[in-house]
Amino acid sequence: MAKKATLLVSACLLGERCRYDGRASESPAVQALGKRFELVPVCPEILGGLTTPRLPAERRGLRVVRSDGTDVSAAFRLGAERTLAVARERNVAAAILKSRSPSCGVGRIYDGTFSGRLRDGDGITAEWLRCAGIPLFDENDDFAALN
Repeated sequence: MAKKATLLVSACLLGERCRYDGRASESPAVQALGKRFELVPVCPEILGGLTTPRLPAERRGLRVVRSDGTDVSAAFRLGAERTLAVARERNVAAAILKSRSPSCGVGRIYDGTFSGRLRDGDGITAEWLRCAGIPLFDENDDFAALN
């Protein structure tokens, strides 16, 4: 039997309660991929040393700032670095990440004003994974291209 390809997946999409608000963002479509792929759950924010729950954070340029104004960029960078290390160690074929997140958002993230507005861009971890050549998806994408 052939070995299943490996996907890196935001842990919250698989039911882990690691979001900033202490909840999960379970995605049945992502969970179903476990039938075809080996799924490796990661939470870059937890890997970066942040706790659950925590204040919400948004990306402002190269920085990530909590809603109280505290700069948490170092934790987000550390989480991205550690997530990339896991991706390389496990030789992942792609990553499926939580949409709009300051860590994991793919293509669209909150604009840094805590107003609910979105802007074009990637979260810190998504940016690092993209730069490493890892194909990125979020939970709203069509996974037909994965094989």
